[in-house]
Amino acid sequence: MRIGLIDTSTWHLLAGVGAILVLATIITVILSLRLTAPAHEGLLTNLKQRVYAWWIMVGVILATLALGEIAVIILFLVISLLALREFITIAPTNQRDHHTLVWLFFIIPPLHYFALAQHWYGFFAIFIPVYAYLFLPARNALAGETRDFMQRSAVIQWALMVCVYAVSYAPALLQLPVAIHEGKAAADGSAIGSGGPEGGRLLLFLFIVVQGSDVLQYVWGKTLGRHPIVPSVSPNKTWEGFIGGVLSATLLGAGLWWATPFNPWQAAALAFISCLLGFAGGLVMSAIKRDRGIKDFGALLPGHGGILDRVDSLIFAAPVLFHLTRFFFAT
Repeated sequence: MRIGLIDTSTWHLLAGVGAILVLATIITVILSLRLTAPAHEGLLTNLKQRVYAWWIMVGVILATLALGEIAVIILFLVISLLALREFITIAPTNQRDHHTLVWLFFIIPPLHYFALAQHWYGFFAIFIPVYAYLFLPARNALAGETRDFMQRSAVIQWALMVCVYAVSYAPALLQLPVAIHEGKAAADGSAIGSGGPEGGRLLLFLFIVVQGSDVLQYVWGKTLGRHPIVPSVSPNKTWEGFIGGVLSATLLGAGLWWATPFNPWQAAALAFISCLLGFAGGLVMSAIKRDRGIKDFGALLPGHGGILDRVDSLIFAAPVLFHLTRFFFAT
């Protein structure tokens, strides 16, 4: 039974995710009944919040996939705008940047995502890293405020690249099956939704592998972690957790090859690269939080922090997975 971008294979994939969440919910209930000491209250509260938030996030993804490609693109536009808000809130901007921020929030992201929705690959690929990148500091200079100009302009440009351009490559994955089966040129002019359920599964592949790597790194780190990687940036990230999590998620990706256009070793290779980049994204965003003296970017997702805290690994992984797939697998 097909609904939007969800077909039988996608239902199987989502059923597996749902089974894991059911298991996590049962474990949470059991721990709540056994760990009654006040010392465990904080841990249990955080665990419950995380599991509840995961149910909500999976439900949102399911709903948008059922509604189709445009719904997924709108979802990620909203994610980009929320991420921008979190980033700019902690950034060293001032009132003289107001007009530049109007372009940053209300003009450039909608134009960029509109190009994605229309499958205008050429415009989508260069609009932000070329035209918007050059326009924003010029617009800022017109405000006449020179104090900290380089820092303010760099932060605005980087916020746009990270929160909008990089994030938008996740929904762009929906369009890749057309490139794989019909060639790059056909994909650039393909009809909306032409990626079909195969595109939806490719997006789920990235989401499951990268987010799974985060969770598995946490589990391996808590059980075997002894040697921090960069304690001054993220003291909880250990070599044991990193190696165990990345290798486990790579095996997970290889096991999901049937849901992708790849064979098992190709799925494993792309999963491995995505996990490495996901780790790099999380590390970079942790360094930013340390620099600004905050624990989380926000509190929108209980137990997870803000939007940026949840998509930090996708920021680095999505663009690279997109281009590797398009370069090596599109005819």
